[in-house]
Amino acid sequence: MLPKADRGRLDYPCLGLTRLAAQKPAGAVEWPKGFDHVDKTILVGHGAEAFAALAEGIMTWQIQQRAGLQVTAPPRAIVGARVVSGFGVGRLRLPVPCEVVWTVEPQTMSGPDGAEATMAGFGYGTLPGHPALGEEAFTAMQTSDGGVHFRLLAFSKPAGFIYSLGSPVTKLTQAGVTRSYQQAARALAGGF
Repeated sequence: MLPKADRGRLDYPCLGLTRLAAQKPAGAVEWPKGFDHVDKTILVGHGAEAFAALAEGIMTWQIQQRAGLQVTAPPRAIVGARVVSGFGVGRLRLPVPCEVVWTVEPQTMSGPDGAEATMAGFGYGTLPGHPALGEEAFTAMQTSDGGVHFRLLAFSKPAGFIYSLGSPVTKLTQAGVTRSYQQAARALAGGF
C-alpha cells in the first residue's frame, strides 16, 4: 500500500494508488478499506490517431467538459494543478475541488497485461469542500494490436457525516458520470 497523503490539503490514504492501478489488470490492486472503487475499461477506437485524440482530450479536461461538467483548471493536467469541476445546473452547482497528483504524457510502458502499450493520463485527489475523499484517474492506452482503450479508476467514500447521508444518491450520480466519461472518450477517439 502507498502511504497516506501528506501533501498540502490532500487528506485521503494511498496518494497515487490510481497510477499503480492503471498499470495493473483490474482486480490486482488492493483498494483502501472503507472506500468504494471504480475500475472500468472500454474499447473506444483503433490506431494512433484515435489514441492521440483521446490522450489529448484527457490531458486538456475535454473528458470532463464533454461529460457535462464545468471545469476551472490550467490548460493542461500537471502535477499540483488545482481543479474545480461543477456538478449541477446553473446556480445549483456543487463545486468539487481536486488536485492533480500524477500525470503520464504519452509514453510506451508495460500495460496491465504485462505487454508493451502506449499510455497517457492523470489522477487527481479530492480537496476540502469535495463531497468525497479519494482519487480518480483517467487513462488512454493503445495496445500492440492498435486498440485504444479508456480506463476510469477511482476510490472514494463520503467526506463526512452529511455526505454519507446522501451516499445512495452519490453512488447513482457516480454511475451516471462514469457513463458520461465513457461516452466522452468514445467521441474523442472517434470510435464505437
